[in-house]
Amino acid sequence: PVETEKAVFAAAAHPGPVYLRLSRAAVPAIFDESYPFEIGKGVVLRDGNDVTIFATGYPVHKALEAAELLEKDGIHARVVNLHTVKPLDEELVVRCAAETGAVVTAEEHSIYGGLGGAVAEVLARERPTPMEFVGTSTYTESGDYEELLAKYGLNGPAIYRKAKQVLAQKEMIFAFAPPSQSRGFSFTIQSDL
Repeated sequence: PVETEKAVFAAAAHPGPVYLRLSRAAVPAIFDESYPFEIGKGVVLRDGNDVTIFATGYPVHKALEAAELLEKDGIHARVVNLHTVKPLDEELVVRCAAETGAVVTAEEHSIYGGLGGAVAEVLARERPTPMEFVGTSTYTESGDYEELLAKYGLNGPAIYRKAKQVLAQKEMIFAFAPPSQSRGFSFTIQSDL
C-alpha cells in the first residue's frame, strides 16, 4: 500500500513512459510512510552476510519469511527490495553480490526477462556470482493466490530452498578458491589480439 502509492506518484512525476506492474493480491504492510521510494534505487530491508535475496513486488515479504527460516539455520540473509527493474540499481546489486558471495532473485514473474534476468546480466558483466532464481518458467492458472505461490515455488519455503542451493554452490566454489579470495571472483584475461 505505501510502496504502491509512492510508486504511482514517482511514475506521475517521471518524464517519459513508465510501466507499473501491480498484483491483485492483498499485500502485507511492510513499509510505513518513512519508506524511501526512488526510481532506480533498491532498498536493503534486512542485512546479512551469507546470501543476498533480491525481490520485487509481492515476493518481498516472502523473501523476508525465507530470511527468518534461514536465520534458524544460522544463515544470515540480506533482503533487498529491487522495486525498479528498469532502471536497475546496478551498483547495489554488485555491492551485495561482492559482500555476500551468493544471490537469489525472487519474483512473481517469468524467470526470463524479469528481475532475475536483469540481475544475472549485471553480475555476468560486473561480478560473476553463484545465483539461483525463484520465478515461473511456465504459464500459470488462476486460483487461490497463496496456493498458487506454493504450487509454483514462489513462497518463503521455496526461496529458503533456493538460498540453501546457492549457498552449497558458493561453498563448493570457495573450497577450491585461493585463500586470498574470500568472496566473489577475480579473473585475468590475456589476449594476443
